[in-house]
Amino acid sequence: MNLKLKKRITTSVILFLLTIFCIFINPYVFIITIIIVSYLSWHETNYLINSINKSVTNWQHVAFNLITLFYAFGIFTVSAIGLYFLLGPVFFLYVLSVCICSDIGGYIIGKNIGGKKLTKISPNKTISGSLGSFCFSMLPLLVFSNLDKFEYSLYSIDNFLFCLKVSLVCQLGDLFVSYFKRKAKVKDTGRILPGHGGILDRIDGIIFAVPFVFMSIVGFNNFYEKYFDIFFAIKN
Repeated sequence: MNLKLKKRITTSVILFLLTIFCIFINPYVFIITIIIVSYLSWHETNYLINSINKSVTNWQHVAFNLITLFYAFGIFTVSAIGLYFLLGPVFFLYVLSVCICSDIGGYIIGKNIGGKKLTKISPNKTISGSLGSFCFSMLPLLVFSNLDKFEYSLYSIDNFLFCLKVSLVCQLGDLFVSYFKRKAKVKDTGRILPGHGGILDRIDGIIFAVPFVFMSIVGFNNFYEKYFDIFFAIKN
């Protein structure tokens, strides 16, 4: 096992434990954590955009900043908090676990089997890795079914389809961020996480999967309406 892989595994374990702590210790800790993660993701996204074309005008910089700012705080943050209070911390952890296992499956299978490249956007992505992501994404369902056999039933096709759809969104999110990294000619979006790079490198799939799940549940048209219903219910 090389040094980089050791760092990657150690960082992953620490992050997972911190995630569980932030999800279950206190709702306010969770909200603060999501806001911090959103800010760091927004900051790293702007770093990528600015690295792609340093000759853009000030107005273009402002436009890019506003778009990424809106997504980070107006879409991802709202979705994460809404999902957390709508269906509870256990379900939120379940969604994160599906995303994490999807990423792990792609990494393990892709590294060990390799094969035909998935796309030119990211040369390291392979078809075998993509299939590994789909397969591994269903592992959390096996674990959570022991906690609630009704909610996470292994006999429900919808539960398996849910895992596959979340995995698909995660992979698309990964490719989307990889495209910008390739255009910016950078390997990582930051150096804050040993073995992984930046926050965006770690959650590139999650920042798309969480809004996808929340919108799938509440509906696209009811996105903010449902969020504010949850917000005022908590406040009162």
